[in-house]
Amino acid sequence: MKIAFVGKGGSGKTTLSSLFIRHLAAHQADVVAVDADINQHLGTALGLDEQEAAALPAMGAHLPLIKEYLRGTNPRIASAETMIKTTPPGEGSRLLRVREENPVYESCARTVRLEDGGIRLMATGPFTESDLGVACYHSKVGAVELCLNHLVDGPGEYVVVDMTAGSDSFASGMFTRFDMTFLVAEPTRKGVSVYRQYKEYARDFGVALRVVGNKVQGPDDLEFLRDEVGDDLLVTVGHSDWVRSMEKGRPPLFAQLEEPNRAALRTLREAADASYARRDWVRYTRQMVHFHLRNAESWGNAKTGADLAAQVDPDFVLGEQAAQFSAPQPA
Repeated sequence: MKIAFVGKGGSGKTTLSSLFIRHLAAHQADVVAVDADINQHLGTALGLDEQEAAALPAMGAHLPLIKEYLRGTNPRIASAETMIKTTPPGEGSRLLRVREENPVYESCARTVRLEDGGIRLMATGPFTESDLGVACYHSKVGAVELCLNHLVDGPGEYVVVDMTAGSDSFASGMFTRFDMTFLVAEPTRKGVSVYRQYKEYARDFGVALRVVGNKVQGPDDLEFLRDEVGDDLLVTVGHSDWVRSMEKGRPPLFAQLEEPNRAALRTLREAADASYARRDWVRYTRQMVHFHLRNAESWGNAKTGADLAAQVDPDFVLGEQAAQFSAPQPA
């Protein structure tokens, strides 16, 4: 399952995504975690020190390798240089699996050892001073979107993405790449404002959106969230001494996380797992093509000097069956 954590800055989405990743690892699940936030904090939330987190390879820096690998033998793609963030796979493309070894993971992922298992961690890379005035952060997350477009995951496999704050992900089609989107909201007017934006933008695309109320301190906070988000409210999370210790760099054993918060994580996993039965690869592929054609017309054709609409394979549907016929890995 592909799962996104979104919310306004300071809502606690990185903390909750890291707790969810730890919960999955504690149950021996296969996990690829992706830090796609403009502020790169997922690594430290998973226990890396500052030096280790800063040493994570940036996916954006390996974009040429990612493109060349995913291109495979797809005859509709003349060169890796003509691929953009929305380029869809077709016959001959290489697809990614959660459990496999491949050059993309070798270059861009690092294994993070948690108490009960390990996970793969990937990061877009930070937005640096050298990018100011010459780059847009959406170009950084383009590598993530391209990988998601070529990813085939099955039951019991999880790709967890800590998204950039606010509604920035709507600048591309990446918000449609997930089976489940967890929106972390505090019980405040600002806390639910991003929810309203997501709800409005996602309405026409069948995006599964559930709200996780964070920093909920009592019945009044709970009533406020229920009034504001209605049935989209899935679960709430309150104060955690475990999280406070983690944020100080001294996390206790994960098994010592408070039971109410452990129960909340179980609810998140149940909701994520239930989304697998509703998966529609045809719709997923159609949305991928939709955003690719929009990007091709608005800027992609001019930037690459190619007709990117020709990259669309009308007979191709991404899915677990397609993965059996993807191009082999390079020798």
